[in-house]
Amino acid sequence: MTKVAFIGLGHMGGPMAANLVKAGHEVTGFDVAPPALEAAKANGVSIAASGADAAKSAEVVITMLVSGAQVLDVYPALLEAASPDTLFIDSSTIDVDSARKARELAVNAGHRGMDAPVSGGVMGAEAGSLTFMVGADASDFEQARPLLEVMGKKVVHCGDSGAGQAAKICNNMILGISMIAVSEAFVLGEKLGLSNQALFDVSSTASGQCWALTTNCPVPGPVPGSPANRDYQPGFAGSLMAKDLGLALEALQSTGTDAKLGTMAADIYRHFADEGGAGLDFSGIIKTIRENSGAK
Repeated sequence: MTKVAFIGLGHMGGPMAANLVKAGHEVTGFDVAPPALEAAKANGVSIAASGADAAKSAEVVITMLVSGAQVLDVYPALLEAASPDTLFIDSSTIDVDSARKARELAVNAGHRGMDAPVSGGVMGAEAGSLTFMVGADASDFEQARPLLEVMGKKVVHCGDSGAGQAAKICNNMILGISMIAVSEAFVLGEKLGLSNQALFDVSSTASGQCWALTTNCPVPGPVPGSPANRDYQPGFAGSLMAKDLGLALEALQSTGTDAKLGTMAADIYRHFADEGGAGLDFSGIIKTIRENSGAK
């Protein structure tokens, strides 16, 4: 049993913390949103008055926040409150520089730090089937692995500090591009008189097969668990995909990488989020493609 402080109990952090409780770990959590606290409490998480209070008695502190700025903003109080040599695991999706800065802050304060962003969305968080991409020292990775394996089905040590975030940014660039491609193909199929089910039956077992098609299919019907069957309620929100592709775009520009599709995907999802898609699942991009194609 490990004493865990979990900071950020939203759509992802809440289920992740609940799975740690189910596995027998002692979890104390904090979030600024009262509904998140209520849900976490119902799932067996002890609620602290602040993030610092949660970190006081923890052996491991896990953060699941929205941005690099938010992580760096909360870290000083958490680091000051924690006992020496506490392991800090940041599972937020943030830029590589912020991830490395967070670890530097932890080390300078006498602790250890690592980045461990996730893939799998809310469904994966609830099912404990997330993929963790970890940037950490080997010894810290081995200490964290048992906890991460409670919350995920695959845990990959990607390298040193920041490598987990690098993997996440690259992975989500693939995902954003592929969801746009899948959505465009379905709209084209519809305009050519092809049923969505027929296209799915072909592509899901042919060379067009991908996660965006077989798990998060953007049309209702073929994949019962996809957000398309819930009027595109997330899931993985369009605002988050826009944020992640924005991080990818920054990385592309800073490294001089020639990635035309990644750049276009970032622009497409930024417009999608700005024009009403922020609260929809990112697969809702098909609605925009239909509208722009003169389809219903």
